[in-house]
Amino acid sequence: MTPSELLCQLISIPSVNPMGREASGDICFEHRLSDWLVEFFKNLGVAYERIEVLPGRDNVIARYEGHVAAPTVLWDAHQDTVPVDGMTVAPFKPTINGGRIYGRGATDVKGGLACMLHAFERLVLESPADAPSVIMSCSCDEEATATGVQALVNYWQAKPSRSRLLAIRPSMAIVAEPTELDVVVAHRGVLRFRAHTTGKACHSSQSENGINAIYKMAQVIDRLALHAKELEQDPNVHPLCGGARLSVGRIDGGVAVNVVPDHCWIEIDRRLMPGEEPDAVKARLQAMMAGQVSDIHFDPPWLSSPALGDGDNTELADRLLACVNRVVGERRKIGVPFGTNASSISAAGVPSVVFGPGSIAQAHTCDEFIDISQLDAAAEIFFQFCSSHFQ
Repeated sequence: MTPSELLCQLISIPSVNPMGREASGDICFEHRLSDWLVEFFKNLGVAYERIEVLPGRDNVIARYEGHVAAPTVLWDAHQDTVPVDGMTVAPFKPTINGGRIYGRGATDVKGGLACMLHAFERLVLESPADAPSVIMSCSCDEEATATGVQALVNYWQAKPSRSRLLAIRPSMAIVAEPTELDVVVAHRGVLRFRAHTTGKACHSSQSENGINAIYKMAQVIDRLALHAKELEQDPNVHPLCGGARLSVGRIDGGVAVNVVPDHCWIEIDRRLMPGEEPDAVKARLQAMMAGQVSDIHFDPPWLSSPALGDGDNTELADRLLACVNRVVGERRKIGVPFGTNASSISAAGVPSVVFGPGSIAQAHTCDEFIDISQLDAAAEIFFQFCSSHFQ
């Protein structure tokens, strides 16, 4: 199948991540796509495994055995997509129009997955001399809590390993995300957690008898808003992916308008620069908020992903970029503000970069699409990267 044909099949299989909301209907989670991937690898005749990460949500891994003296390359692409609310194109009925394929996941990241699968199939069928071994990782739950990649890196860190195919640390990794065929060597990390304030409930007609938890949280939010401005103005930035950022994205509290609220919570999104440690950043934020109100408390982060730095991936990036330039002409090594699985893989000791077709501007949009020309080019680049001389 061509990359376009593969992508159309992938789009037609719903794999929506509910993103913390109650899962409803028959479009949520990755199990249908995992079923399809297992059949794909089974038909290729390669070694594969399906490993549960959460109930009904699995990582699917396959391995192409290359030359014994060559390194092992990990390709990772996530199976899940964001929800489809508000889409103006059919999310699961791929449409080809004007040299583009439309549908949920076309850009993020079933387009990249289709390119990797196409290149992986070519490696199996053509068996180029001196090719490296390639482990194809189709990870789950990237869009919400990154449990798929957390499990993935544990396969080579834990002994005994849950994986027979990924029990040894790979030599390098390429993570599929929309980069418009540039090579991403650095990106921000992310820390997300919830903070709570408590009060004392009473009837709102006698509010002096209560303690308003929302008023307490307002003081905290004011201080966080000031801190967000401080981060934006901080001259200490990474040259490729910029500085740190902070946003309060959600707030909830109280039970009714005529009851003084005895609880309030907010959700905080803190973007990390390379070199920042998530635990240390959270400790500083907690100290800052506790300085505003005395009885604030904090949940453990549901997402704590370091940034991707460019300190150990230069050789990999240069090799990939040379391949890109041969296929499509001059591209660049860049940094981006968004996060990917690459940072967790890199933190586990594997030099990693991010690369793929499509634009991040189209990810998560109401009319998500990808250019077919970039699909074809990326598939060729993945194949050439692993079919060139590696010894």
